[in-house]
Amino acid sequence: MDQNISTSRHVVSLNAREPSFASSLGSVTRLEKPQFPLLCRLSIRRLILSPNGIREPHWHANANELGYCVKGDALVTIVGDHGVRNTFLIGAGDMFFFPSGTMHGIENVGETEAEFILAFSHEAPEDFGLSDAFDAMSEEVLANTLGVKLEPPIEFGRVDGSREIFATGRRSAIETQARHPNPYKYRIEDGEAPIGSDVGSARTAKDQTWAVLEDIAMFSVRITDQGMREPHWHPRTSEMGYVLAGNGRMTVLDPNGASDTFSITPGDVYFIPKAYPHHIENTGAGALHILIFFDQSNPGDIGYRSVASSYSRDIIAAELGIPEWAMPKIPVDMRDPLIIRRLNPVARIATSTVQS
Repeated sequence: MDQNISTSRHVVSLNAREPSFASSLGSVTRLEKPQFPLLCRLSIRRLILSPNGIREPHWHANANELGYCVKGDALVTIVGDHGVRNTFLIGAGDMFFFPSGTMHGIENVGETEAEFILAFSHEAPEDFGLSDAFDAMSEEVLANTLGVKLEPPIEFGRVDGSREIFATGRRSAIETQARHPNPYKYRIEDGEAPIGSDVGSARTAKDQTWAVLEDIAMFSVRITDQGMREPHWHPRTSEMGYVLAGNGRMTVLDPNGASDTFSITPGDVYFIPKAYPHHIENTGAGALHILIFFDQSNPGDIGYRSVASSYSRDIIAAELGIPEWAMPKIPVDMRDPLIIRRLNPVARIATSTVQS
């Protein structure tokens, strides 16, 4: 029977984490370096907003942010250099990008709960909230900044407790420009997948199609119960995946020669260091849907199939320890197939998922 070993260093359940902030208006759940020591140049959070809930305007000093809307409707506002402002609406399947240092806020403008998966280009993002930024300055400094006199005295309200999520009592008006296309918004789930077959697909958000991206990218990958992501590695990028739906299994090879095989289920986050070989296969009855993030804006990979077809048959046969005459014909693909058909049953692992 396939067995998931919870002690695998490559996977952690985001569902099992307690939120770092929670109220009736929503929650923020973090999975960063302290909770997942393997992380490097990537981390992840889940944001939940109740109707009218607002994620406080804030910015990250050391990380770009790439978000995916799982469900709901929201209004995003970004303030960048010299006060340049962008505002736009997002819905399920939409993505958004916040460059490091730019202030941004998210408001649930729908009638139902909104959920977002947020990835960062650092294993420990540093946050600055708008309320903390104002609280750090004196009344005189704030009054001068806002162009008002302290006559009579004005006592700017000081916030007690966290303002990560709050509400104003009324919903923001939707400006006309919020319904227009915006460079910081990307409709990844629209249209035909650029990489696809009858056993799976990958919709990509990278700098070739979304020019604003920097140091981060994402693939929305779906694998049917007949499909498998071929074994491969990424020469220049780490990989962090979040399982949205379905069940699967992964194997990762460590430099010491040990292989780690583990199950993945909804809410799991896995991390693969740069250039570590790994594969993903669907072990359930429905589709396996994973949001896969990279710490480069244009990730590349090297697949086992292309490697096997790049050397002579006698070399590959010797490496695999079989006679050359027993070597099957290796298909030659001019492009990475990414997701391949599984012609054989899923292997059964009865005892341990870690092999040395």
